[in-house]
Amino acid sequence: MAYTMKTEGVEEIKKMLDTLGGNAQHTAAKALYNGAGIMADEMEKQAGSIKTAPFHYAVFIQREPSPEEKAVVQGAVGIAKFRKDGNNVQTSVGYGSSGYAEIAGKKKPIPLIANAINSGTSFMRKQPFVRKAVNRASSRASAAIRESIEKDVDTITKQA
Repeated sequence: MAYTMKTEGVEEIKKMLDTLGGNAQHTAAKALYNGAGIMADEMEKQAGSIKTAPFHYAVFIQREPSPEEKAVVQGAVGIAKFRKDGNNVQTSVGYGSSGYAEIAGKKKPIPLIANAINSGTSFMRKQPFVRKAVNRASSRASAAIRESIEKDVDTITKQA
């Protein structure tokens, strides 16, 4: 005995899927920006917890960063320009293109200062504020990204 099946609404589904595909990169970029913002805020917050001591040149001792170094690092966190390749969207949060700051009369690259504080050097104690920020904000950033994408997909599917 043969059964016959008939599908209806294929055109509407096709239209909805085409709309979803056309908006994929925009939706991903918007969601990524939300997540990156959460990560940047947490990184700035963790930079605020850096322990400091007045600046002095290191002489065979490990020192804490100066309040000026802390202020520079805390205020320079940023979100990089988005790189879009096909349906992929990428960015980074950090100090990559932060520029220079004058510390103790010398211009120093801000990424170098942030790395010295975060990883430590022969003359500065390690204070891993970036790792703390990533550990504390990763789940919130992922949830914000997922929520933004789901909201946009729901909006698109309801319109189609």
